[in-house]
Amino acid sequence: MRQSAARPIVRTLAGNVYFLIVALSPPIKLSDVDKLDALRRLDQFRQWGSLDEKRYCLVCGKIITGRQIQVAGGTRGNGPLRLSCPTERCNSIPMDWVLPTDEILAKVEVMAAEECKTAAPMSANHSNGRSERAHSGHNGIASQLRKFSFHFKRSA
Repeated sequence: MRQSAARPIVRTLAGNVYFLIVALSPPIKLSDVDKLDALRRLDQFRQWGSLDEKRYCLVCGKIITGRQIQVAGGTRGNGPLRLSCPTERCNSIPMDWVLPTDEILAKVEVMAAEECKTAAPMSANHSNGRSERAHSGHNGIASQLRKFSFHFKRSA
C-alpha cells in the first residue's frame, strides 16, 4: 500500500496546463505507545485496544489496522494531530471507519471472489481472427465496494 504525501493542483495560463504539487503534511513517526494514545484520543467514534485492531474503510473499501493509519500534523506539522486512511488517494477520517463484523468480512470475501471471476473475462473472437478481451464495465471490485459501503453510510 503506497502512501501519498502530495496532491496535484491543475492550473492553466495562456491556454497551457500546468501541474503544481502541493505537499500535505507528511505522516509523522510515532512509537507504538504514542500512536495507540493518538488513536484513542483522536478517534471519538470507536475504542482502540491495540494497534492490531482492524477497521473497514467505507470510502476505499479496504480493511486497515491501527498500525497502518497515518497520523499527521502536530507541533512541527500543520497544527493539531489528525488521523487518515493509509490507502493512496483515500481521504477518509475516523468517522468513515467501522468495525469489521463477520457480516462485513463475509461480504468482502464474496465480492473478492466475484472479482476473481470477472478479472479473467472471456475473449471475444472477431471475423479477422483477432480476439478482444471483454470489459467488466461496472462490475469491478471498486464499483462493488462502493455499492456495499453505501449501505453502511446511510445507516451510520
